[in-house]
Amino acid sequence: MSDYLSTELAATCAALGYYDGSKYHLDNYCLDVIKDLIKYLRRDDESHTVRQFLGQTKVLQTDLIKIFVDHYDKLELWDVLLRLIINITSPVVLLFNEQIPTDIMQRTIYLKLVAYTQSYKVALIDGRIWTILSNRLSKILKLDNVERGEENEMVIERILIFIRNVLQILPDENEKRVDNDATVHDEVLYALNTSGIVDLLVFIASNRSEQQYHLQVLEIISLMLRDQSASELARSGLQRSLSEKEKDEETLLAARLKEKEKKIERVRKYAEARHSHFGGTYVVQNMKAIGENQLLCHKPYQKIEALNFGQDKKKVSKPKNKRPMWDPRGERTSALSVRLILKEFCIEFLNAAYNPVMKYAKSCIVSGAQTNQSETTCYLWALRFFMEFNRHYKFEVKYVSETISTEVFHLVQRQMDHYYEMIITDKKRIPLWSRRLHLALKAYQELLYTLMAMDQSTDRGVRESSKVIKSNVFYVPEYRETILSLLLCFDEVKMSRQYLIDLTTTAHIFLKMLSNYCGRNKRSVIVQKVKPTRHKRTNKKKAVQKEQPPVRSLEERWDEVSPQLSIVMQEGTIPQVIPFDATLDVPIDDQKVDAMKRVQKLLRSKDLEQAIGLIRAAREVWPENDSFGSANITSGEEFLALREIFFADLGGE
Repeated sequence: MSDYLSTELAATCAALGYYDGSKYHLDNYCLDVIKDLIKYLRRDDESHTVRQFLGQTKVLQTDLIKIFVDHYDKLELWDVLLRLIINITSPVVLLFNEQIPTDIMQRTIYLKLVAYTQSYKVALIDGRIWTILSNRLSKILKLDNVERGEENEMVIERILIFIRNVLQILPDENEKRVDNDATVHDEVLYALNTSGIVDLLVFIASNRSEQQYHLQVLEIISLMLRDQSASELARSGLQRSLSEKEKDEETLLAARLKEKEKKIERVRKYAEARHSHFGGTYVVQNMKAIGENQLLCHKPYQKIEALNFGQDKKKVSKPKNKRPMWDPRGERTSALSVRLILKEFCIEFLNAAYNPVMKYAKSCIVSGAQTNQSETTCYLWALRFFMEFNRHYKFEVKYVSETISTEVFHLVQRQMDHYYEMIITDKKRIPLWSRRLHLALKAYQELLYTLMAMDQSTDRGVRESSKVIKSNVFYVPEYRETILSLLLCFDEVKMSRQYLIDLTTTAHIFLKMLSNYCGRNKRSVIVQKVKPTRHKRTNKKKAVQKEQPPVRSLEERWDEVSPQLSIVMQEGTIPQVIPFDATLDVPIDDQKVDAMKRVQKLLRSKDLEQAIGLIRAAREVWPENDSFGSANITSGEEFLALREIFFADLGGE
């Protein structure tokens, strides 16, 4: 940093004002100074000189936060100051185009900026900051959308971005807190809850008129709960469970044993500081040295396996591009008070906002309206987390009904294919795409877990819905072969070990569900139809043809079938039938005639339940021209339609 630039920045920061120990006094040109700092950051160089200076001098901790708290009533100054704080706390990875730099100089700058943002997060624990933000946000949300104006809409968006920036700051590696201890992130969450911002987030997510902020709220929620385990959070209570107590005791015992071993090793190190070459030599029986003599050693080994010839050898280090992918950061158990707060928030979000938020997010992803992949990542994370939470808390399908469908399976499967393609093509960002592929796989796994839970439900409608979804997932080759293709394409250099564990678990779940599905329904999934070949028999006498009964007319057969058909339509149990065969190369639209022939064949063979189920399913698939009847057809009209199909000449029987 040049002396001129350093002097200019120091003079600019000094013109903000001063703190007398109780209140911060503003300078006459404080507003202009804040605007100048925003301009400096906007024109910063590649080394981020201005950003480094602001972090090194701790301007945020000493001046900006105090102005933010003491002068919140000056709206113009407060709004400009909020813009500056958002710029200072913005994610460091975005400054480097979402890539951790490999150059030594750039890597040093990156680590410095990360350390500065971590110090910002410690300073932003103050509950007064979040109370002021909550009051300002609640006042704007009370206004109607027409009365707000563009400026208030921008303030809402900036407040949400500020919350996102603070929550996304990664924890300090030196902050090694044990489970059930409060970290800096936990303290921020506690401040958010006490200030009322958490309730405002639920209100925005449940309000349909605030849909433009739903994706931002979803990203904030994913950052709030990123370190939590959904199953443990759902089982959290006012008192620690027996398993938690046993786990804590085992952790404490392991720590004590480790400390005891270190102490013994330290004593042994100083007690046996002198080498043992004067303690004598020993001969290893039945083992030759390099020459003809017996192998000598300087220690009395109890077991021959303890003799290590490669003790002094230097290990060959693997190149960076051939090292296995490191596992993602694991989950931890927060303090009990924080867990109870987050559990209550998850319950409220499931009850009031999960389905509408996920519906809007899915529509944005399908239509391509989202601008970056982070929103899709947040959608997949929320799908996995809240469905797992619902499954372990009180399983209710209605709370997660928006994400239980064949369309969601197709969306997740499409994202997994896309992420794997990006791993192959975008080689500079392989770790990023690998983490996203792992996240999509966990979402797919949770969908399978939810289907298994639906099968065990006491509600018959829930079990039937699960059966319909499984029929599509197990019958369509794209869904059926997804897990197999991922197993075949696994690469330890590009994918983590935890990903392999989850992939193997998902494959086991899928195969178990497929086995149960085929066993219960007493049918197999058809992969490909093979027409059997018949061999002509030679030198065989023709069998004597038996006398066949006279052929009955269609009118006689209809008179016999029609009473049974009427009873089945009124009182029978109509099964759900798939009217087309997805394994064939023939398009679905061209299979309409075959479906009509199948209906006629089932009617003439007196398989009336299947015939009615097939015509009703075909009516939904091919509604055009009312070939199988109109959508709002009555029972009498449906009976006449079946009669016409029974007598029609379709080239079959």
